Amino acid sequence: MGTGLILGIETSCDETAAAVVERGRRTVSSVVASQIATHARYGGVVPELASREHLRAIVPVVRATIEQAGVGFKDLDAVAVTAGPGLAGALLVGITYAKALAYANRLPLIAVNHLEGHIHAVLLRERGEHDARPIEEPALALVVSGGHTHLYLAQPRDGLWSYALIGRTVDDAAGEAYDKVAKLLGLGYPGGPWIDALAQFGDASAVPFSFSQVKAKAHLRGKTPRTKGAETSPIGDLDSHFLFSFSGIKTAVLRHVDVHGLREEAERRADRLYPALANGEASVTDAAAKPAQTKDQALGLCTQGTLDLIASFQHAVVGDLMKKTFGAAEQLGASRILVTGGVAANRELRERFGDEAGKRGLEISFPTKALSTDNAAMIAAAAWPRFEANEFAPADLSGDPALKLA
Repeated sequence: MGTGLILGIETSCDETAAAVVERGRRTVSSVVASQIATHARYGGVVPELASREHLRAIVPVVRATIEQAGVGFKDLDAVAVTAGPGLAGALLVGITYAKALAYANRLPLIAVNHLEGHIHAVLLRERGEHDARPIEEPALALVVSGGHTHLYLAQPRDGLWSYALIGRTVDDAAGEAYDKVAKLLGLGYPGGPWIDALAQFGDASAVPFSFSQVKAKAHLRGKTPRTKGAETSPIGDLDSHFLFSFSGIKTAVLRHVDVHGLREEAERRADRLYPALANGEASVTDAAAKPAQTKDQALGLCTQGTLDLIASFQHAVVGDLMKKTFGAAEQLGASRILVTGGVAANRELRERFGDEAGKRGLEISFPTKALSTDNAAMIAAAAWPRFEANEFAPADLSGDPALKLA
């Protein structure tokens, strides 16, 4: 009988993470090395820089995880690693290291889809809270992050989970829209925490943003979605009522900024939040390049018009996510919803989704705030059912930036 311990490794984007999880239900240790300071000056992730930072961090992060867990490699049952979707170079760092580690210690290697990992971040929390009774009922899962906005019907089958794609974005992911709007307004990266922190000080009804119905288009049948992330399913095969599009609201914010003369304010705000970068006095890795990252500082640099714009933007995005998620739940007869991914850490999203689920009599679950963003505990948790089913990765495993889940 093994220990039930799986070492998970996650390097799909800009977080180098490792974790040890016991039987998919208890996090023994978890370490995440963030690259936010590296990418902040660019307002988004630079793939080449991300790969370089993963190379620097992977060994010390895994070493710290093992030490934190108080175990040795000989105590592990398996090594799990993110195989995709994600940035090609970033994935390659994690996979190459995981393969070498597994081979050197004669451990099986398990490949995990990053999107499945996010779903298991919620299941990991549930299993920990209901240790005596595994929560394994079917669920509608909304995965919403900087690179993904997907709706899946997740169902347990013979110990493994299967996924049916119900809906997805046809262009920008919701988190990507947050990042781009935050950059436009002179705020920091990642944009989600800034927007969420400032939205509560604005009038959400001040700017009437709206989302039009994404039309089903015959020429899209057989075509992959026009978005970064995963090639999951042809758009034409999905119900158009459950397709998301966030490029339009991003453009609407841009027009509002120009029409209401907010661009100069945004530039001044960026200069104040990133003075060293604005003056050319700091390199990308300098500590001096980091903004103060305080809500009060940013709040003092925003006019009421900007705060109203931020609140209206967030209210509209969360509203669209709610409309399509609860619409899909009603159509599918789902009684349980999982909301996960980086945007699931959003305060307003959690409150409004929770309130609406309560009104409809639906069960809803979120991951912990720490497990909402990219981490390796979710990868190790998703690997456990595959370990029990002896579903191991081949020796020639390679990263797939467009890996399918469904």
